[in-house]
Amino acid sequence: MYVRKRRRPVSEINVVPYIDVMLVLLIIFMVTAPLVTQGVKVDLPKAEAQPLEDDSKPPLIASVDAEGNYFLNIAEDQEQAMTAVDVATLVAAHLRIEPETPVVVKGDGAVPYSNIVQLMVLLQRAGAPSVGLMTDPPEN
Repeated sequence: MYVRKRRRPVSEINVVPYIDVMLVLLIIFMVTAPLVTQGVKVDLPKAEAQPLEDDSKPPLIASVDAEGNYFLNIAEDQEQAMTAVDVATLVAAHLRIEPETPVVVKGDGAVPYSNIVQLMVLLQRAGAPSVGLMTDPPEN
């Protein structure tokens, strides 16, 4: 005698839990993204300039605020003012590890030009082959 076996339905993946996890991760990233941005508040001068190429490495940014204090975006505490010697030491060490890193000066618009030039000379002595200046685009 022939007994017919019941076939089980083909199992399907339940994607609802994965969607829930993805939405939770999306919310976490949306909340934490604004907190990741760090830096020193400076009022950049307005000028039309060409942006850095997208395929270049993230730049090394040396900042000068309105009081003439130096800051570096690779320092342990990016909001702590640094001496010129500390800036030169950190930049030289970073450029020995990654020599192709672009170096940019971010200077407050109220800083005397001589302070910007001093920082640029300091960066070149630390081993930066060229130093760029960061600006904000003009408001139309």
